[in-house]
Amino acid sequence: MKNNHQVLIIGGGTAGIMTAARLRKADPSMDIAIIEPSDTHYYQPAWTLVGAGTYDFKNTAKPMAGLIPAGVTWVKDYATAIDAENRFVDTLHNGKIGYEYLIVAPGLVMRNDLIEGLEEAIDKGVVCSNYTDPEHTWEVLKNFKGGNAIFTQPATPIKCGGAPQKIAYLAADYLKQKNLLKDTNMIFATPGTVIFGVPEIKETLENVIRRYGINFKPFHTPVKIDGKAQIAYFKNTTPEGNSEGSPEGMPGAYVTDEGLLAVPFNLLHLAPPQAAPEFILKSSLVNESGWLDVDIHSLQHKKYPEVFGLGDVAGLPTAKTGAAVRKQVPVVVDNLLKLMQGKKADNMAYNGYSSCPLVTAKGKMVLAEFDYNNKFTPDPKLKQMLITDSSKEHWRLWILKKYILPYLYWNKMMKGVDV
Repeated sequence: MKNNHQVLIIGGGTAGIMTAARLRKADPSMDIAIIEPSDTHYYQPAWTLVGAGTYDFKNTAKPMAGLIPAGVTWVKDYATAIDAENRFVDTLHNGKIGYEYLIVAPGLVMRNDLIEGLEEAIDKGVVCSNYTDPEHTWEVLKNFKGGNAIFTQPATPIKCGGAPQKIAYLAADYLKQKNLLKDTNMIFATPGTVIFGVPEIKETLENVIRRYGINFKPFHTPVKIDGKAQIAYFKNTTPEGNSEGSPEGMPGAYVTDEGLLAVPFNLLHLAPPQAAPEFILKSSLVNESGWLDVDIHSLQHKKYPEVFGLGDVAGLPTAKTGAAVRKQVPVVVDNLLKLMQGKKADNMAYNGYSSCPLVTAKGKMVLAEFDYNNKFTPDPKLKQMLITDSSKEHWRLWILKKYILPYLYWNKMMKGVDV
């Protein structure tokens, strides 16, 4: 196998494949390679729907071989280290692979070890996660007969920050249809301060929470999961520094001698803690927070101009979503082509755009689109779907989520076509 490439891309996820496809369209003679060990590529945004029994898991997967753009070399291997000074990437089986330009887009990894007991508990019994096994989530939900249903997320950044609450709404809607909501204590516990940072969306979601009778617990960070005893332990992280959480609205909850809030559960859904892959963390490419140190507008690395980073691994103060990648890729491609022509990478167009399709019931959705300033920035194209205000629940937005977005993903985004 050739061990030097003009453009080397780490990661065959949304960002890596989109970037490769766009570069090939711009210059079919360009020498591009993608390092990606997986045989299967997943459309993960649909996993929320899988967990609620409204989407077939099989339809979220396609063979990686059919998605790598024609003419791009697929290095089916694991990246193990990056030597940015000497411009090569170490791999597990293929040794060192050199590059002229590097695109870093490996996504992030689940870090179950950051919550005590999570590794032993996750995807077993009544502990579930759409992030790891959405089919198990659906089984847990179908078998649930009442009691405490806890939905929570970690203090680390996570991909699609709205996903932990989406499944709470879908579960509440399902339990309502089954006449079980009255026997359920729905709890959404988050380290965050508000249900959503965009004011227009926050107002709608607060109404949704009231409608389902969900007990919203901000400033609650999960620190320990006892899967066998079915108890989740939370640290209260209010600005005042109180360590004790309030057991109010959580039957059976109590404060431990260590000052943790212990809450028994009959169903627990959580997003695992997440971080950049280890080979990224050990490289010279990360910032103090452990994410790729790129300019937030150009996505060019701050120290190594021939390196670009995008997707979930990038250190950007916005939500980690596929929608964000959709806006990042054209900027990276434009800047990379400029560098190749001896020009400056001066495209600073990425403004932090991200999007969170917040499903609030089977058949209803809110679409949160926003930028670095948490300003609500709805796509004008929504008016073509007769949607005048995407901050409000709408059945047409559900159609967008379930049918239109997957089609656009596989048939447009993955092929480098503008959407």
